[in-house]
Amino acid sequence: MTAISRRSLLASGTVLAATFALGRPASAATVPVRLTSVKFGSVNWLIDTIRQEGLDKKNGLDLRIIEVANNVAGPVALLAGEADVIVSDWTWAMRQRAKGGDLKFAPYSSALGSVMVPKDSPIKTLADLKGKKIGVAGTGIDKSWVLLRAYSRQVIGSDIADVAETVFGAAPLVTEEFRSGRLDAVLSFWTYAARLAGAGSRQLLTMSDVIAAMGVSPTPALVGFIWSEQTVRERNVPIVTLLATVKQANEVLAKSDSAWERLRPLIKPSTDAELAAIRDYYRSGITAEWGARETAAAEKLTNLLINLGDAELVGDGTRFDQNLFYSTAG
Repeated sequence: MTAISRRSLLASGTVLAATFALGRPASAATVPVRLTSVKFGSVNWLIDTIRQEGLDKKNGLDLRIIEVANNVAGPVALLAGEADVIVSDWTWAMRQRAKGGDLKFAPYSSALGSVMVPKDSPIKTLADLKGKKIGVAGTGIDKSWVLLRAYSRQVIGSDIADVAETVFGAAPLVTEEFRSGRLDAVLSFWTYAARLAGAGSRQLLTMSDVIAAMGVSPTPALVGFIWSEQTVRERNVPIVTLLATVKQANEVLAKSDSAWERLRPLIKPSTDAELAAIRDYYRSGITAEWGARETAAAEKLTNLLINLGDAELVGDGTRFDQNLFYSTAG
């Protein structure tokens, strides 16, 4: 792209930004939003709903999807300038701000993972996991695992990592190990927990329960849209329009069962019960506007993670910065 054409694009984007702020339809020369998406993740379902409902055209949103292999690849794409917006944890974004970054976060979902056990398992409480084999999606620094360990010390007086045999791995792998009966329990992301619930597995403990028990309320959305303020400003990326379009798509997914039927080929549920479980989990995680209560809860959770001493998860020198969180109230 030539310097002249780039300046022209940016100039037209300035006009568009003002148009979006006023809530009017965009002109034809829209500035694209480059959004990352894991091919089989829930963001992909949201994107499909936006397009099937024609919400992108209605709002003048030029949504360019950058498919990434996993959740780690999104942050890499953002920092490399290959994406304008990603969906990731604000704990990661907080680390970047502590390093001098200018990232902003708007909530996407408050749905969290769960500890799942087989339907007929004799395991009824966390204490029953002593001597058992538990699979953990991710690594030893996954925030859910760090919090579960702290919670176990609080409720059973022992670190679950010391009294149970732990197997770490990618979510699909530990889920399959659990289904095959080689694991007594599994701590996994909400999408996998929902599939297991739909297939008859039982929820032993939710991460929302854990966070609440650690004194953090309300449970803040941990996953959301993240972008660089400088990049958005320089490229005139219509963030307000993206977030408004997401909200409209979530309103559809919150109310319409037929919209979920339409997503069946993407979700690929093995049964109707599995689709229903995924739908219900997703709906439970749809967030309202981020406000002062959520910021206060996020501060408490950040300080909790710092106090737990997990420098690799939170990052050395990380401190809470309320300016990370985007609010339509300013």
